[in-house]
Amino acid sequence: MTSSSSSQDAQRFSASLRADALMEEDVAWSHETDGERDGDQYDRSDRAALRRVVGLSTELEDITEVEYRQLRLERVVLVGVWTSGTVRDADNSLAELAALAETAGAMVLDGVIQRRDKPDPATYIGSGKAQELRDIVLETGADTVVCDGELTPGQLIHLEDVVKVKVVDRTALILDIFAQHAKSREGKAQVSLAQMQYMLPRLRGWGQSLSRQMGGGGSGSSGGGMATRGPGETKIETDRRRIREKMAKMRREIAEMKTGRDIKRQERRRNKVPSVAIAGYTNAGKSSLLNRLTGAGVLVENALFATLDPTVRRAETPSGRLYTLADTVGFVRHLPHHLVEAFRSTMEEVGDADLILHVVDGSHPVPEEQLAAVREVIRDVGAVDVPEIVVINKADAADPLVLQRLLRIEKRAIAVSARTGRGIERLLALVDAELPRPEVVVEALVPYTHGKLVSRAHADGEVISEEHTPEGTLLKARVHEELAAELQPYVPAGSP
Repeated sequence: MTSSSSSQDAQRFSASLRADALMEEDVAWSHETDGERDGDQYDRSDRAALRRVVGLSTELEDITEVEYRQLRLERVVLVGVWTSGTVRDADNSLAELAALAETAGAMVLDGVIQRRDKPDPATYIGSGKAQELRDIVLETGADTVVCDGELTPGQLIHLEDVVKVKVVDRTALILDIFAQHAKSREGKAQVSLAQMQYMLPRLRGWGQSLSRQMGGGGSGSSGGGMATRGPGETKIETDRRRIREKMAKMRREIAEMKTGRDIKRQERRRNKVPSVAIAGYTNAGKSSLLNRLTGAGVLVENALFATLDPTVRRAETPSGRLYTLADTVGFVRHLPHHLVEAFRSTMEEVGDADLILHVVDGSHPVPEEQLAAVREVIRDVGAVDVPEIVVINKADAADPLVLQRLLRIEKRAIAVSARTGRGIERLLALVDAELPRPEVVVEALVPYTHGKLVSRAHADGEVISEEHTPEGTLLKARVHEELAAELQPYVPAGSP
């Protein structure tokens, strides 16, 4: 037997060991009894072919740009399973996956869709189609396959064993993008926690290392040390334990950082400053809108998930009322639940807001899908009772018919362009009208020696009228109960 054939046998044996060891908690195989229908039947031609999706191949236009990054650029083939909806829905889903892959730094070489009633429990697309995918990988020279869904550990292993290149699912891809874009200490901790939650059930052992145990030797053993002798634990068990310990540490750190943000939020509440949260699909233009409304100078980039760390800025309505505006992390269809959980503390900016500006990309082919995906996450973070204004951004690049449809469907919606400034004044007026107003109307003659009370009425309330008299400032204002109580000694006798 030649050395190459013995090497191949060893690899097959290793792959077999890996698959057996990690299939403990895997998906149950579905066996259908003879004569049983597997749900809705599809055309034979639909089921028999992988359908190429036109227009997904991307090439670098500027060869000189970020040379080091280009050297590390991965070449990927996308694969999706179309189980429901129209052809257009399936194509849009894969086009979004292509945008995610490019944001992660990959070059998309090809994209295919398999029509099935449900993903194959073993290889996601079925064993025959996996072999066809292997041919496409060889033809294009790809080094990675990206699947448009979250794969089970078993599906991941089986598909990799067939296509012979790295397989990444949608969840891992989004986690990778978040890891690249996290800047703050809290953002990095949240991403690390989500990555570890995702990795834990997908740990892979290689060959005999799965059953390799620590300890077991005597005092002269080179493998162990103090407290490591005895039956010990396998390598994969050790890795899992270490990951669980790191996750517990990360959760403690995130909880400590959350306390600091809670204190700031309570301070804003104590001062009765209304808050507005900008939420929306990734790359819908939330940061551009924040900059247009406040001049904040926040990073604006034509990339998915450019903003991960919430930015809070002070702003002022046309009538002079102060409020805070928070830019939040962008959402995406099928946002991994690990991320929703890890970023829950950040997303609380949305749940605690007095008003949500829900930004949607008006130039997107199906903006209704973006609205539905974002509202699902808003429900997850418990912000269902917060008033919402739908801001249809990029109106200058949108199809007029799409704009009309959205404005007709959404009861409280406005079309704007953060780039050109179109509709921004109307949006500011709408925010002014929707923000909660102080509940007490008070009329007081405030002595000039207590000018701070007048300043607070301007800052925290609404001044209806103001007149300077010899005795002091005659003020009529709508204020909160605390300030009304402080102004009470200066209310003229006989006033209501």
